[in-house]
Amino acid sequence: MSRPVHFEIHAADPMRARRFYEGLFGWTFTPLDFMNYSLIKTGEPGAPGIDGGLFTRIGPNPDAAAPTPVIAYVCTIEVEDLDGDIARTLDLGGSIAVAKAAIPGVGWLAYCKDTEANIFGMMQRDPAAA
Repeated sequence: MSRPVHFEIHAADPMRARRFYEGLFGWTFTPLDFMNYSLIKTGEPGAPGIDGGLFTRIGPNPDAAAPTPVIAYVCTIEVEDLDGDIARTLDLGGSIAVAKAAIPGVGWLAYCKDTEANIFGMMQRDPAAA
């Protein structure tokens, strides 16, 4: 069975996106010497999850305030405090794409946009969610 092993965030302003994700999730970024590309470390080796990359978007940046069609896979990040992370998303310049909702028996899910209008999900596990 094939599994995702890497993700990419495309950004009109990679440094702005970097500050957003450093501030929200504490991810670390390592710039490469070519392609204006940075590797993203999301956790420690051996922990569940995958690492990714940050790249300069090719083409115009979508309007972060307008509805944005999803034309890529959406990554969902497991968080411990969804309400706090939604508030921090807004403080860091992001926005809410789909409000917090219960996934019965699983937890709470919200979709947000980063500073580059990329949609991402955040999930707080809670088997009592209804």
